[in-house]
Amino acid sequence: MERILIIEDDKIICSELKTLLKNSEYEPLILNDFKNALKEIDKINPDLILLDINIPYINGELLLKQIRIKSNIPVIMVTSRDSETDEVLSISYGADDYITKPYNPNILLLRIGAVLKRVNNYQEITKYKDLKINIQKGIISNDEKEIILTKNEMIIFSYLLNHQNKIVTRDELMTDLWNNNEYINDNALTVNISRLRAKFKEIGYEYAIQTRKGIGYILV
Repeated sequence: MERILIIEDDKIICSELKTLLKNSEYEPLILNDFKNALKEIDKINPDLILLDINIPYINGELLLKQIRIKSNIPVIMVTSRDSETDEVLSISYGADDYITKPYNPNILLLRIGAVLKRVNNYQEITKYKDLKINIQKGIISNDEKEIILTKNEMIIFSYLLNHQNKIVTRDELMTDLWNNNEYINDNALTVNISRLRAKFKEIGYEYAIQTRKGIGYILV
């Protein structure tokens, strides 16, 4: 059952959406802590987000932009604004779809279904040793534990995995990040590698990524 997070400050609309989604065999969740929205999203890790533009503490489009730095979770913007500018901004920031209020519930359900189907069709599942790698969601898991990678961490790990047991230079990793429109400098690459290693240590693979001094890294 897919988990859908509702980010909307209107309690009546939240209640209506919750009922609609539940009756359609989704698991609806409601975000209550708008001040720490990004942290709450990380904790919940939903399959899809319904995001209103006008929410407390942070503009929905800005929140979407922050989500996209760390995650590819599908997002549908739900708003009362009927403006081409808002639609263009939302899509440019990474929204998967956009619907304005008042909306037809059946149309909303069709759009949710279409986005989830599209994501699932492109969702890449692969393996590293006994770990399952969900590239689309940035999740690495085994039977006991799960770790969540940022977008940059997943790009780096995917490149290392595609070249497993071969030395990968820092320049190669930087180029791959740039090819994915992630423009980071040399210091940022070092930070990302350190964080990636720390996360793999949590799941029992402390020495998975090894350094080859003066050359680069190798995934063993």
